[in-house]
Amino acid sequence: MREKVHRHLGKVLTGAALAAAGTAALVAVTLPGTAGADESRGAGGGTRAGWQAGQVPDAAPPGVVERAPAEAERGTGRDPLTDDEIGRVEKAALAGRLSALGEDAAGERGPQRLSVDLAEPEAGETDDPDAPRRADVAFYDYSNDTLVTKTVDLRTGKVERTDTQRGVQPPPSRAESAEAARLLIASPLGAGLKADYKDATGKELTSPDQLELSGGIYRAAPGAQPAVLDACGTHRCVRLFSKVRNGPWIDTRDLVIDLSARTTAALDRG
Repeated sequence: MREKVHRHLGKVLTGAALAAAGTAALVAVTLPGTAGADESRGAGGGTRAGWQAGQVPDAAPPGVVERAPAEAERGTGRDPLTDDEIGRVEKAALAGRLSALGEDAAGERGPQRLSVDLAEPEAGETDDPDAPRRADVAFYDYSNDTLVTKTVDLRTGKVERTDTQRGVQPPPSRAESAEAARLLIASPLGAGLKADYKDATGKELTSPDQLELSGGIYRAAPGAQPAVLDACGTHRCVRLFSKVRNGPWIDTRDLVIDLSARTTAALDRG
């Protein structure tokens, strides 16, 4: 990038810089037959016409794309959750006060969904083929900064137990990373991100949809952040790894978005 980019967030990251930072890097892979190969030649080295005529006996036959089998409504044993099961347990878990009083990352009614996973068997059920299948449904309630996990019996739809924890911060969901980016773009601290995006694309950055995002939880450490971030860990705070769609990474690692307080802050680079 031009020198002007370095006066914004610091740099548009290269793949090597990202690898050193422990973040993902994209690797271009050249598939066989795509790098200057003669497209008229088959996989076994003969020509396509010869292969079609049966003159290349050791060539692999052409691939056939088959329709995926229809998914059953219910799984058995330790089968992954089906779409139908996920929908039913989410509905069961959201019934009652949590749906009415909870709040998501955007401030809307209802808690923020984080994950739906097949629950581990309970004691004595490991070798029982008829043991109940259960799902753990995790939500984050921004109204009181609590992680709520409900365990639902997949057969009956009954919520068997509810666990509520404070100060427990699972990785952010895709929706939370998008909301964090939305807050950052609207913040004065987002000026560098927007300037780097314009340098990279020639366009204005106005929406998280223009970026590829992943996020990590930030926890406060004594003396390691401005005082405004001291609540991170009790509050849900996110650091973003931001990438221009089909373009370079932009370094936003020193910016922290407190989703609970809906504020942004910059970490001390020193």
